[in-house]
Amino acid sequence: MVPQISIRKPAVAGQFYPSSAKDINTMISSFADKGAQKNDAIGCVLPHAGYIYSGKVAVATVSRINIKDTVVLLGPNHTGLGADFSIMPQGSWQTPLGNIEINSELANSFLSKSGYLKGDTLAHLDEHSLEVELPILQYFRRDFKIVPIAIKTGSLAVLNEIAQSLAGVINEKHLKGSITLIASSDMTHYEPQKNAEKKDSLAIEAITALDEQRLESAIREFNISMCGFAPVAVLIKAAKLLGAKTGKLIKYQTSADATRDTASVVGYAGITIY
Repeated sequence: MVPQISIRKPAVAGQFYPSSAKDINTMISSFADKGAQKNDAIGCVLPHAGYIYSGKVAVATVSRINIKDTVVLLGPNHTGLGADFSIMPQGSWQTPLGNIEINSELANSFLSKSGYLKGDTLAHLDEHSLEVELPILQYFRRDFKIVPIAIKTGSLAVLNEIAQSLAGVINEKHLKGSITLIASSDMTHYEPQKNAEKKDSLAIEAITALDEQRLESAIREFNISMCGFAPVAVLIKAAKLLGAKTGKLIKYQTSADATRDTASVVGYAGITIY
C-alpha cells in the first residue's frame, strides 16, 4: 500500500547538504554570485549531487533567475519505486529551512490533463534529485510552492505528451508568468575528465538549442550517462510550448573540482532557458 503523507521529510539532509539551516545558508552564501543579474527564465537545468560537488553550479544558476510563485520540479527517479511518471499531489516538503507547500490545484490539473502522470507518494519518499534543489531555492525565496514530478524513463513520444500536458495547463490558466520549470540532472558519470567534458558538451549544445531530439540522439550515439535525460526532455518541450527560444550555459564543472581526481568524474551543468 502506498503511504499517504502530509509532510515529506528530508531524506538526504546531512548527506547531500548540511542538516542545519545555519550551515546551509553559510554554504550557499559562499557559492552565491551576489552581483548576478536576475532574469525571468522560463526554466532551468540544475545538477543534484552533494553540494560540495555540484553546489556551485546550481547556486550560480539559481542566482540568475527570478523564482516564480510555483516551481514545477522535474527529476529522475533513482530509487525505482512508485509510478513511472509520478506527481506528489498534496502536502508539503520539509527541509531544514522550512516547509514548502505543494500547489495541489496545479498538480491535480496536470493529472487531469495527462494520460501518463499519476498521483503518487512512494516515488518521492527517498528520492534525492528534487530534494537537493529545495534549500537552494529557499535561500533565494521562501514563499514559493512546488509541484514535484519524478520520472523513471520513457520514449520521447511519451515525454512530449507529458510536456504538452504541463504547458497546456499553464497556458490555459495563464500561469506562464508565475511558474518556473526546473529539470534536475547530472551529466556524464564516472568517466575520465576529458571524456566527460567532450560528451557533456554535446548534450549541453542540444539543450541550449532546445532540441530534445538532438539530445536523445547524442545520448544514444555517444553513450552519455546523463541521469536526467527524461526530465530535461520534458523541460525543453514544455518550455518551447511556453515560448522559449534559447538556452544559456551558466556554469559547468565536474566532481574533480572538489576531489582533484580527474580519472573518474561526474559532470554538472547549470543551464537557463528563456
